[in-house]
Amino acid sequence: MKPNEQWDETPDGYLKKTPIFQFALITMLFALWSVASSLNDILITQFKTVFHLSDFATAFVQSAFYGGYFVIAIPAALFIKKTSYKMGIIAGLSFFALGCFMFFPASHVATYGVFLVAIFIEAIGLSFLETSSDTYATLLGPKRLGTLRINIAQTMNALGGIVGIFLGKYLVFQETNLKAEMEKLTGEAATRYGQEQLARTLGPYKYLLIILLVLIVVFIFTKFPSGRPKTTTGEVASATMGETLRYLVKNRRFQRGVLAQFLYIGVQIGIWSFTIRLALEMFPHFSDRYAANFMLYSYVCFFVGRTVGSYLLTRFRETRLLTAFICVGVVLLLGTAFIHSIVAIWLAVAVSFFMGPAWPTIYSRTLETVEDRRYTETAGAFVVMAIVGGAVLPALQGLLSDATSMQFSFLLPAIEFALVAVYFLSEMKHDKLTPAQLKAIEETKGAAAAEAAEDADTFGD
Repeated sequence: MKPNEQWDETPDGYLKKTPIFQFALITMLFALWSVASSLNDILITQFKTVFHLSDFATAFVQSAFYGGYFVIAIPAALFIKKTSYKMGIIAGLSFFALGCFMFFPASHVATYGVFLVAIFIEAIGLSFLETSSDTYATLLGPKRLGTLRINIAQTMNALGGIVGIFLGKYLVFQETNLKAEMEKLTGEAATRYGQEQLARTLGPYKYLLIILLVLIVVFIFTKFPSGRPKTTTGEVASATMGETLRYLVKNRRFQRGVLAQFLYIGVQIGIWSFTIRLALEMFPHFSDRYAANFMLYSYVCFFVGRTVGSYLLTRFRETRLLTAFICVGVVLLLGTAFIHSIVAIWLAVAVSFFMGPAWPTIYSRTLETVEDRRYTETAGAFVVMAIVGGAVLPALQGLLSDATSMQFSFLLPAIEFALVAVYFLSEMKHDKLTPAQLKAIEETKGAAAAEAAEDADTFGD
């Protein structure tokens, strides 16, 4: 039996039924790369003090991280096209593990640049993982449930963020304010203390490295469906890069979706990168570990928002729901920028609830505009490349913070989020059916197909 004959695949690469074990493994990957992303928020706070960085310079952590996504997404898509989604995932896990290992020499060299190199290598692996898994999650089941599946998978992303903050809070941070402690020291004593604090960043990456090595083995020995569109002869359909680019250049809805994803990730990373910094700037008496609680609460809100959003997406049209969520988020961000009390920090935390369903919904909707499935892998890579918004826009927010204040800089993600709402408003005309109506149409088509097959069997008899 050929490997793919056990899967009930449709000609466009979707499955008629979701394989639970394989889908569970894919969702675990969403948690893993979120652990790495949330640890960046911890590293930013640690690096700022030890290396005496400006807010703009600390944003280079995210620039290295999301810049790696941007650079590698297309090569990752070409690799997946030549091999398989499974091989793309294994390559991603391997690079991710190498990046985690690089933190060990980085902690001994103790320079900002070497840490950025380690983060960049880590991001290469994550770019392979996201380019593979975001698209693959939408394919592991019926087409009409693609958005719901990726929202469910992205719920694990929120749980991974919570785990990452816990690891950073207890393995990296201490019950002190690192900035205040460093200001008490001078010369060799300050240098030695800073190196000790950098060595603490190794803790989370030891555990990540072990988990990654185990997962590499599991994926090597687990069979997965191809997720590839088929021709009438059963062969995998393919297209050249030139054909794909010509198709995507003409697809305006796809381009708007990529831009919306660029803006959204800038909102998400901008808020999360600077929430701890906002708490420490507004209330200098907070310890680093206490300030990390606000990020923990943010990820809890994000998880709840994802869960609630996934449920609501089964009942309401995507564009209406996301427009409402984002508009509330914009109001909360404006409050963060202009209310001068502890309320501002809590509003920054609450925004995460309303960000919950945005990324997977934009991803799925954008990919659905690619009607010819031969272009899916490369199109998915372009959507992943939009993650570079996490490298560019938080850096601009850092510049704004250096020029004004950390609190006022939250005005920038408010503007970016408002533009994402405009995208969903423009998509409303393409979103005319409720989930219940879509399900009824699919069931009607299925019944008609079954009846036609029965008639064919009768005629054959």
